[in-house]
Amino acid sequence: MKINYLLLRLTREKYINRWVILLIDLFLSVFSTITSLALISYILDHDYSNLVIFKVFLVSSFCSIISFFIVQTYKGIIRHSAFTETGRIAMASSLKVAIILPILFLATDAFSFRSFLLGSVIDFFLTFFILTIFRVFLITAYTFMVSSMTSRSKDKLLIFGHENSSPALLNDSFLRENSSYQVEGILRFGPRISMRIGIYKVYFVSDQAEFNRLVNRYNIKAILFTDYKVVKEESERLVRFCEKKKIRMLLLPSIDELQGGKIQLRTLPEVRIEDLLGREEIRINMEEIANSLRGKVVLVTGAAGSIGSELCRQLCHFGLKQLVLFDSAETPMHNIRLELEEKFPDVEFTPVMGDIRMIHRVESIYQRFHPQIVFHAAAYKHVPLMEENPCEAVHTNVYGTRNVADMAVKYEVDKFIMVSTDKAVNPTNVMGASKRLAEMYVQSLSIAISKGRYSGKTRFITTRFGNVLGSNGSVIPRFREQLAKGGPLTVTHPDIIRYFMTIPEACRLVLEAAFMGKGNEIFVFDMGTPVKIADLARRMIELAGLEVDKDIKIEYTGLRPGEKLYEEVLSNTENTLPTSHDRIRIAKVREYDYIDALKGAQELEELSRAVIIPDMVRLMKKIVPEFKSKNSRFEEFDKETK
Repeated sequence: MKINYLLLRLTREKYINRWVILLIDLFLSVFSTITSLALISYILDHDYSNLVIFKVFLVSSFCSIISFFIVQTYKGIIRHSAFTETGRIAMASSLKVAIILPILFLATDAFSFRSFLLGSVIDFFLTFFILTIFRVFLITAYTFMVSSMTSRSKDKLLIFGHENSSPALLNDSFLRENSSYQVEGILRFGPRISMRIGIYKVYFVSDQAEFNRLVNRYNIKAILFTDYKVVKEESERLVRFCEKKKIRMLLLPSIDELQGGKIQLRTLPEVRIEDLLGREEIRINMEEIANSLRGKVVLVTGAAGSIGSELCRQLCHFGLKQLVLFDSAETPMHNIRLELEEKFPDVEFTPVMGDIRMIHRVESIYQRFHPQIVFHAAAYKHVPLMEENPCEAVHTNVYGTRNVADMAVKYEVDKFIMVSTDKAVNPTNVMGASKRLAEMYVQSLSIAISKGRYSGKTRFITTRFGNVLGSNGSVIPRFREQLAKGGPLTVTHPDIIRYFMTIPEACRLVLEAAFMGKGNEIFVFDMGTPVKIADLARRMIELAGLEVDKDIKIEYTGLRPGEKLYEEVLSNTENTLPTSHDRIRIAKVREYDYIDALKGAQELEELSRAVIIPDMVRLMKKIVPEFKSKNSRFEEFDKETK
């Protein structure tokens, strides 16, 4: 085993390896030429002098070196060689023979034209054949050594993917070298036939029983999917097989991620529940966004939150002049600061503690940094909590937003991008209504500026999206916590559905809005098919290798205050306009006069400070007439207006 280990280390040496290969190739090439000379001598029954043989030796060595250096056959790492490498060997063999012929013709007259012709053909084929066999031998030996050294310490996995992706994956040895798993072979669906791809056997299954037998026979611990698309396509077949058999599901990082060093194959990510939602992930032209953000000072409010922190991570890639992080949460701010310092040491960023409800603190940030672009992600977002504390919802989501927006105008910010929610559409709770009020204020201010009714240059843009998977307090982390405790998983209602998107998707949408928006727009996202929360709970239980009701139960707790069964992205009275992105549209909403919006906001703020809850909620319903409470103590105020 020690010898194998030493040999393995030697093959991985970058510079020693190539010179060793060059010397071996040179020896084999010269050997092929001398062998060709011996065959010519035998076939033509002609003896060549020692001097001729020596000249052939020197000429072959010289020509071989030249051809190898030109074609660079020695630079390829043998263990990564594919079938296409034979083309390079053929070129080197041809070039060598082509150079040898004129040199030998000038150096000696011992050869006839027939000898030259026969010798060149034999030399070419011998050189090509021997060099190819040499590489095949090394690949086989290397694979054997790796297998012998790792088979005992590594768990086995099968690769599942599209037919055009698996061979490309297996032609390289990076997976064998870098993952903590040993590749047993490739998995396919269909009738059982004998087939191999590369050095691996292809295993065929047709149902759960055959899959179970295969897993048991070869002690398979994991299935590696080659991309997200495959996961989604197999969500009702192979994913289910793995869930029932308690087999780990892994996902291969993208080529961009591997090249960027973002993901190490030693820690292959498991398939996430987010990957099974059945909707294609949103794609954004990040180059155009980068051009619009490069060299800018950017302020992010709520920078320590789920959306805000991911925004900061993505903004760090765009060559900003400075990134300002603003939040009131101490520990999360400390955590994101440490993360950015580690991942983006060259990015200039400044964490600032403060509350958007403190107007003077907000103004001090603008005075100090003079941001050109503001991403406003600070808000209270939890529906039941804000239903119980409505004054705080108004104070933060309405008054806080007004502070940040007014200062943006005062200090001549170029663009102000507000992060909103689908709960602002036909709101059934205080939180959603407060976000709609914030939208109304921001949009009315933007329209007033654009029409010359209010002095300023800032363009205001709003983005709306649905629930964000994995955000603080969202359903996925909650279910994970409940699973870890042994259940039950709590769902408010068996029919409740929600639109979902991932945190990176949400942030890419916000960035696209910043680039695409000209001012006054509310951008909405085509979020695809809504997902039943109960179905999501079942899938999480199954992904954990457990059975619903047997191992983990699902309990229905009833709708919470302000909660509705179905979320909307657009109200019934709204329509949309297309954009350059097929998944992003512009909502056409009713315009509000800025003076009216300002007056309403001020009255609400006074009532929130005085904690006069009934009058405050009544006023919210008056300003936002589509605000109809559900499962809430405030439903009685809707009856007063009938």
